[in-house]
Amino acid sequence: MTTSATDFHVFDTTLRDGAQREGVSYSVADKLAVARLLDEIGVGFIEGGWPGALPKDTEFFSRARTELKLQHAQLVAFGSTRKAGVRVEDDPQVRALLDAGTPVVCLVAKSDVRHVREALRTTLEENLAMVADTVAFFVGHGRRVFLDCEHFFDGYATDSDYGVAVLQAAFGAGAEVGVLCDTNGGMLPSGVSRVVTDVRARVSGRLGIHCQDDTGCAVANSLAAVEAGVTHVQGTANGYGERAGNADTFALIGNLVTKMGLPVVPAECLPELQRVSHAIAELANIAPDDHQPFVGASAFAHKAGLHASAIKVSPQLYNHLDPAVVGNDMRILVTEMAGRASVELKGRELGVDLTGQSDAIGRVVDRVKVLEADGWSFEAADASFELLLRGQLPDAPAPLFELESYKTSVEHWGNGVVVSEATVKVHVDGERLISTAEGNGPVNALDNALRQALVNRYPQLADVALADYKVRILGWRGGTSATTRVLIDTTDGVGEWTTVGVHANIVEASWHALVDALTYAVLRRPAAG
Repeated sequence: MTTSATDFHVFDTTLRDGAQREGVSYSVADKLAVARLLDEIGVGFIEGGWPGALPKDTEFFSRARTELKLQHAQLVAFGSTRKAGVRVEDDPQVRALLDAGTPVVCLVAKSDVRHVREALRTTLEENLAMVADTVAFFVGHGRRVFLDCEHFFDGYATDSDYGVAVLQAAFGAGAEVGVLCDTNGGMLPSGVSRVVTDVRARVSGRLGIHCQDDTGCAVANSLAAVEAGVTHVQGTANGYGERAGNADTFALIGNLVTKMGLPVVPAECLPELQRVSHAIAELANIAPDDHQPFVGASAFAHKAGLHASAIKVSPQLYNHLDPAVVGNDMRILVTEMAGRASVELKGRELGVDLTGQSDAIGRVVDRVKVLEADGWSFEAADASFELLLRGQLPDAPAPLFELESYKTSVEHWGNGVVVSEATVKVHVDGERLISTAEGNGPVNALDNALRQALVNRYPQLADVALADYKVRILGWRGGTSATTRVLIDTTDGVGEWTTVGVHANIVEASWHALVDALTYAVLRRPAAG
């Protein structure tokens, strides 16, 4: 198939269909920001919402006229055909769609005879007239018109002729695209391929596909439709949408470009996929999915030692494409499954030169296996692993201090106030230092006390702060007997790193992670002079 970004449509409906995901509520400012991000990945069309039906969407389109400067995409307003028995010129929602001022209008229409009769409560003939009248109205006002045929696949199983009649009514009135919608998300790729092939033989206009993900096949169904002849695909960022979601725009673009050879977005936009995916997740207040294809943090992460051995020879042996193509990176995870190749590759990733360090690599492999058997995990704690790795090299960094003791206390006052306090006693360059500090918990108090003790010797620690703290209980054996794993995210305002600590006592586990966090801070920003 030969095509280009200009004759193939990538249509994104994050701001309309994607906003129906449970827990998502975009402000107008959020919607404008998402639209700008989608434009940066080169989609051809951005559906902004339903003006007239939702006040927030009406405001979005009003502000978009002056605040959106799109480079690649055209803005689309969504709405329904005229109501049954109402002249198209008199329908207020039709008028609101026109007032949105977008160059493209996407209309939704019933294409299942059961929905026409039971939901719209009108005749099949009137529904066809509603489609034709509304499409013609917008075409007459200079708008490009796409028609979403709701419940198309379910309706096709009941009456295949009526869905085709809806498409023909739309095309006859000037619609540019007829979109076949798997509204209930129940289709499989073979069924989509069969129906699209049949419809393609019966109509002459451009066909599109809109798939929900209720069978987990939304992307696969969309790609099957493309193979069967559609040249317009609809998706949402990160697959957001009602119920199980929609076809993921990023996976659609990744597959269409890198697997099917269709340049559906400008070449310079493809490396922006991961960045935009994560930025939209932040605006939606949803944690990015690490295991999302193409753009997830784990999409090119390798854990097995066998994989690492092959990747050391050639990264392509265990990667389906170069991660940089979609703006991602390959990562090597060091775990109890790691071998020497994993450690070598991870060292290279962390900027640690392991040339000629065969014995040190062996010691690290053995040490990791022992620690992970005790509950340690370095998959998400690169900073702790780097310290472990550097500690086996001839130029291993010296400890920041020698611990004499630490103590924490938690005091609950009668008025409900809870105060945590920590005291640390350490030796730095032969000097005994004692520091006491309060915090909003024993770990925060320990962090404050330790940094207070060390900051005169290591001034770069003044900029360091805890960013996140996670606890996992391992191997619970009843009562309070268990091993605790703590992960601490730390930042210096420039970067962020993660360290790990494990112990039966949660405070001691936290202490190990804290010490690594501060040691790494000094390692990454050595004192001047």
